[in-house]
Amino acid sequence: MSSLAGETTADGPVVARSCRVADVSYRAFLAARDAPGFHWADPDGLEVSGAGTAAAVTASGEDRFATVRAWADDLFDAVDYDGPEAARPRLLGGFAFFDDHEPGAPWTGFPAAQFVLPECQLASVGDETWLTVARAGEDATAAGVERALADAREAVESLPAMRPSGPRPGVSGTTPTPGRDEWTTGVRDALARIEAGDLRKVVLATALRADLDAPVDPRDLLERLRQRYSQCFRFLVAPTESAAFLGATPERLATLRDGRVETVALAGSVGRGDSPAEDARLAERLRESDKLRHEQGVVVDTIARRLEELGEVAVGDRGVRTLSNIQHLETPISAAVGEETHVLDVVATLHPTPAVNGLPPAAALDTIRETEAFERGWYAAPVGWFDADGDGTFGVGLRSAVASGDSVTLFAGNGIVADSDPDDEWDEVQLKYRPVLDELE
Repeated sequence: MSSLAGETTADGPVVARSCRVADVSYRAFLAARDAPGFHWADPDGLEVSGAGTAAAVTASGEDRFATVRAWADDLFDAVDYDGPEAARPRLLGGFAFFDDHEPGAPWTGFPAAQFVLPECQLASVGDETWLTVARAGEDATAAGVERALADAREAVESLPAMRPSGPRPGVSGTTPTPGRDEWTTGVRDALARIEAGDLRKVVLATALRADLDAPVDPRDLLERLRQRYSQCFRFLVAPTESAAFLGATPERLATLRDGRVETVALAGSVGRGDSPAEDARLAERLRESDKLRHEQGVVVDTIARRLEELGEVAVGDRGVRTLSNIQHLETPISAAVGEETHVLDVVATLHPTPAVNGLPPAAALDTIRETEAFERGWYAAPVGWFDADGDGTFGVGLRSAVASGDSVTLFAGNGIVADSDPDDEWDEVQLKYRPVLDELE
């Protein structure tokens, strides 16, 4: 299947100007501007919000990563910007899990790939907050952008530094897809494929529709996730006014900065205990489980082999990543790559990892398509940002949901291997809904 560029708006050159502003609520910033809207925050302290469209691209098909990169290279071929690095223009967006994804409920407005250069960008690093205004195309001028920046600064500085997130909307009912019986059948089918030797591992996911007592504001939901999951990557992508994809993912897919790739193999999980002693006991069970260590080891080996195509790889020590409601086995992996390597090259090389797909990759993808009774959309797919140098960071769209009005559709999955038990896997998937569900109930 060839890659098809969909909507593309404004080629280069790019003209951007920045100024420092007082701290401001990103929720107030996004609420004051029309869609599309974006937010990205990582544990290292970077927060970026973007609104409006200076330039955009959509793509589908097996070459969608290359299509986005080629368009971005042309867009950034000439950039008129000499401000601080923290405020530099960025393209924000992401990809669907499958390259032939077609937008449809609840994913209306989400193509197989979409990236936007925001008209206005708010970036915070440490105690500094920067406002950037960008324009693209032959009509973009420095004088015009400077006037737009002055207007945007006046508007932003009238916004509050804090904005109450309000009460949780409440959940009136939930509907899983598939139900438990259908899930059990799907897991047993996967186990039969594994026993037959066609498959080593497959990650099967589920969806949970939560009907709410009141409409949800996705920005407020993301803020509540920030308060509980500050050690995760938090993201929001709202291509239209009617729906937003958001989450707090523990999993970095890739960061590329100055020729160094950083990623992580995250697989295998247990819950949290009611005390530090119980936490430690569960973590030790995680470390000692042959099943979970094998599952995580497969992910490590696969990621390392893929990155060897791009550069020299180093694998760190295995540890336990402890979040507020779950613990995972985690192994850091890095690679030194050439200056021509773009973060989208890394993303294309890694997606989908065995942690969200399985092994062998093609057989796992076939099993997912044949087994799952819903559209994954952007769930478990790359979401993030990159700049004119090709540096950037992407997370895996886990612990995530699509919010639209008075309903939210949550997603979660689990790795199925030879000794998986359907009942245990079902229980573990329910645990992975809690980060978002807890902030709705």
